[in-house]
Amino acid sequence: MAIVEKHSVTIRGHRTSYSLEKPFHDDLVAIAASREMALAALIAEIDENRPRDANLSSALRLYVLDWAKRR
Repeated sequence: MAIVEKHSVTIRGHRTSYSLEKPFHDDLVAIAASREMALAALIAEIDENRPRDANLSSALRLYVLDWAKRR
């Protein structure tokens, strides 16, 4: 089982953090690269579109899962 790692990012001018297992984080980095965008920009996009009752870490995991299913 992968250990959860905490990461910090600045989105829309404020610092925030999220916690992801390394495989999820690696895939998130790969998705950002494939879309030719900065990781922070991808995280901001996901954050902007997530339901307000979902936390950022969960939204990131679900985004990666959805991306993997569509491939």
